[in-house]
Amino acid sequence: MGEREGTQTKRTAGSKGQKFPVGSGSSTLASRRKRSRKSPLARLAYWTLVLSVWALIMGVGSLAFVAATLPPIQSLEVPKRPPTVEIVGIDGRLLVSRGEMSGTDVSLRELPPYLPKAFVAIEDRRFYSHFGVDPTGLGRAILANLLHRHVSQGGSTITQQLAKNLFLTQERTLRRKLQELVLALWLEHKLSKSQILELYLNRVYFGSGAYGVEAAAQRYFGKSARQVKIAEAAMLAGLVKSPSRLAPNRNPAGAEHRAQTVLTAMSELGFVTEAAAKTALAQPAHAIKSIAGGSINYVADWIMDVLDDLVGRVEQDLVVETSIDPVLQAAAENALNEELALKGQRYEVSQGAIIAMTPEGAVRAMVGGRNYAESQYNRAVAAKRQPGSAFKPFVYLTALERGLSPETVREDKPIALKGWKPENYNHEYHGPVTLTQAMALSLNTVSVRLTLEFGPVAVARTAYRLGISSKLEPNPSLALGTSEVSLIELVSAYAPFANGGNAVAAHVIERVRTRTGNKTLFAHASQSLGRIIEGRYVAMMNSMMRETLTMGTAQKAQLPGWPAAGKTGTSQDFRDAWFIGYTSHLVTGVWLGNDDSSPTRKATGGGLPVQIWSRVMRTGHQGIAVAGLPGLAGGVTVASALPGLPAPEPPRTVAAAPAARGLDGWFLDRLFGRR
Repeated sequence: MGEREGTQTKRTAGSKGQKFPVGSGSSTLASRRKRSRKSPLARLAYWTLVLSVWALIMGVGSLAFVAATLPPIQSLEVPKRPPTVEIVGIDGRLLVSRGEMSGTDVSLRELPPYLPKAFVAIEDRRFYSHFGVDPTGLGRAILANLLHRHVSQGGSTITQQLAKNLFLTQERTLRRKLQELVLALWLEHKLSKSQILELYLNRVYFGSGAYGVEAAAQRYFGKSARQVKIAEAAMLAGLVKSPSRLAPNRNPAGAEHRAQTVLTAMSELGFVTEAAAKTALAQPAHAIKSIAGGSINYVADWIMDVLDDLVGRVEQDLVVETSIDPVLQAAAENALNEELALKGQRYEVSQGAIIAMTPEGAVRAMVGGRNYAESQYNRAVAAKRQPGSAFKPFVYLTALERGLSPETVREDKPIALKGWKPENYNHEYHGPVTLTQAMALSLNTVSVRLTLEFGPVAVARTAYRLGISSKLEPNPSLALGTSEVSLIELVSAYAPFANGGNAVAAHVIERVRTRTGNKTLFAHASQSLGRIIEGRYVAMMNSMMRETLTMGTAQKAQLPGWPAAGKTGTSQDFRDAWFIGYTSHLVTGVWLGNDDSSPTRKATGGGLPVQIWSRVMRTGHQGIAVAGLPGLAGGVTVASALPGLPAPEPPRTVAAAPAARGLDGWFLDRLFGRR
């Protein structure tokens, strides 16, 4: 009433007496409608800003949490590279490196400039401009991971990769990635770019056991990283993405294709000239073929097992000079693998081992199995198997040392011992035979009779004296090699026959020295361990065992011109097949069988083992002057005197050798079919 017409007042709770124009509500509603009509782009920008702020808060919070779980940054130190053990052959060439980090450190100034640039070009082209984390690369990786709903890309810079290699595991989790980011920032704060790149090159993994660019260059190209060419540098840089898949010794095509990608990136960034890139593309790098192959790792394992005992704890880079002949090592590996690939299935033989050593005990070659990558079990050293008839030389030496001679006659006829009836391989019996005949034809009954005659304990003592260290059961079956021994024991125990009767201790380490300073920490002492067999008995044993190769169970052994001797062995149910043979230059043993001791399909020592032995020995005697066996005049056997004549088959019946005509006359009669 006293108020102007058309004007109203409105009271609201909490605003007693306050007046608002009637039209003010309409004005507010209009303003809201106007705001609601803002463009979608503006709304997108608004919410993007909101989400970005929250993402930043969450990111910083996450990094703070991860940083809190790490050791205090101020206490972190770049870990020292673990020591490297370089194992070299008798010719001084590197065979293999051992240690968690297998390469020696090289500085950037020692490397050709295009080598580190190759890694920058393919792994982190913004390396010199970012602060340890590349936001562009990280964003790309996050997007890819969201699309795939798992961690499919890393987006890691060289600094991040170094942080992972130095401090973290290889697991692909978000927590590890965040730790990597924190440590990368710390590394960038603590070290210069050059220091980071140098550390990275010396610690990154290149496949095939090679850590560091120096080890990789040696492994794949047989040269120092200081000497690699542009094409080789590109191939090395390309390996980092997937070292196992792209290793050039396993996947040369894949490695070359990746190297081409690296060369293109280097050219685009101006790290190499276009002409140099074209030359490198036209002349790609090729990995060298390893001389010793994977089998050298069995030797390396054996060395690492005893190294601490020789020099104490390894705390600096070492060079181990060995007695290994790389050419013979490769020949042994190839002989085993190729013969088993060709005939192993036929005889149901899946594994084998080889040891070749000098008569003084220096190991020239050791193959512990068919494939080191599949099985690191060293069958040449660790496996113990029944030697079968390869144990018989200890029986015959025991007999000779107690008054018998190679011409002594013993009966080859059935024998029964409390239910045990040892039989010959072909179930035939020859009646009276000389010890030489019995040895050459590996007659079981004669070996058992001799063991009973002089006692199993005496035979065991002879074996121990010559170098067998495994426990031997002193019972009559010892005559047939039923107590298990290792290949290295057996080869070592045959060595005195090849060196004139002296004891040996198998060894492979000749010298251990520091890499820097060339300080000798250990040197093998070449001193005599003493005579353990008298010379006349050595001569007798050599005259007997050489006939194993001329008219006995090892007639397939071929070593033209060289007087050789040895003994085959086949264990019960054909579970193991052996041949240990020797010259005055080399003693080599071969074992074949199955890891689970399952029977083979009648694989005997005179078959595949002899064939493998022949291949190894032919390589080992190339360029070596012929020398006779100890105690034998000239050491010329019937087989070497008549090389064009085929080896005779073992006689079905054997008569005793007439004493008046002597052994040589008897063997010539048998050779020409005379009676």
